[in-house]
Amino acid sequence: MKELYIEAKDENLNQVLAFVDEQLEAYDCPMKTQMQVDIAVEEIFVNIAHYAYEPSKGSATIRAEVTEDPLSVSLTFVDNGTPYDPLAKEDPDITLTAEDRQIGGLGIFMVKKSMDDISYEYKDGQNILTIKKNL
Repeated sequence: MKELYIEAKDENLNQVLAFVDEQLEAYDCPMKTQMQVDIAVEEIFVNIAHYAYEPSKGSATIRAEVTEDPLSVSLTFVDNGTPYDPLAKEDPDITLTAEDRQIGGLGIFMVKKSMDDISYEYKDGQNILTIKKNL
């Protein structure tokens, strides 16, 4: 397992993506899959940066673990911010027009649809969100 500990701010997104991509490229991850993972990582990290510690700032830990049977990557995002379960929110009604749809929730909906598994728990004062993608 590899781990990145980083301040949760927008300016660090590229460093987070580079960390994740390094893990994926080591296993010859297909580009389409890497792009799906990158979009999910961006959505989750930016949400932590914008909302977890508001109005102050904090850090995040990103753990990457690749398993080989089946070949998959699990990415775990840990922060000490305000407890928030993004999976508890009802999925947006994507049949509505953009004007009729409520603001928010579309990003985590995309993460849920593009990953093979996603889980959340709040434990020991930490938000722990894990996404898994088969490679």
